[in-house]
Amino acid sequence: MSGPMPPRTRLRRLRERQVEDRTALDALLDEVLVAHVGLVVDGYPLVVPTAFARDGDQLLIHGSTGSGWMRAAAAGAAACLTVTALDGLVVARSTFESSMRYRSAVVFGVFRRLDASARNLALDVVTDKLLPGRRAEVRPSTAQEQRRTLVLTMPIERWSLKVSDGWPDDAEDDRAGPAWAGVIPLRTAAGGPVRAPDLEEGVAVPHSVRAFVDVRA
Repeated sequence: MSGPMPPRTRLRRLRERQVEDRTALDALLDEVLVAHVGLVVDGYPLVVPTAFARDGDQLLIHGSTGSGWMRAAAAGAAACLTVTALDGLVVARSTFESSMRYRSAVVFGVFRRLDASARNLALDVVTDKLLPGRRAEVRPSTAQEQRRTLVLTMPIERWSLKVSDGWPDDAEDDRAGPAWAGVIPLRTAAGGPVRAPDLEEGVAVPHSVRAFVDVRA
């Protein structure tokens, strides 16, 4: 994002945690697998967790054509998409100063519906974001499956990125006390693949699954 950030994306508290580096934003969006989309549907606020992907300067989400919130988003409702990576617990000498290490971002905008040709390409992007290389290992979607799937896109234009990566900020009196202080690092890890009960004998674990586990183990 170039130029001054719009007022709506400026942090009012702890402004030193705001990061304006677009590269850092893209890295977070590419790392996190689940986003929360917020919008107002039928007069009520709604926040929905959903899979998503970044494709260059746009965000992609998909869902059923029967989804009420997806239809509201496609109709032009103002929306935001939020992601968070929890990197650690900051254990201070007091509960007041205890906190978390995290990276969080909010992208503001309006979603629009993709047409049939762009929709299928976007679904490939989402599939390979969740499990890189998987798209080439499975059959193409049928025409009926495609008709039942709604794909929306939002440009990455108005956004806010906040990073907390500090240490306990204890008072001097507490630092002289006996309580332990530090950080407990946290990360999401993949376990070993578990075969489906109805999987045919002899079907090997595919490359996409093995590679995903190797990277996130």
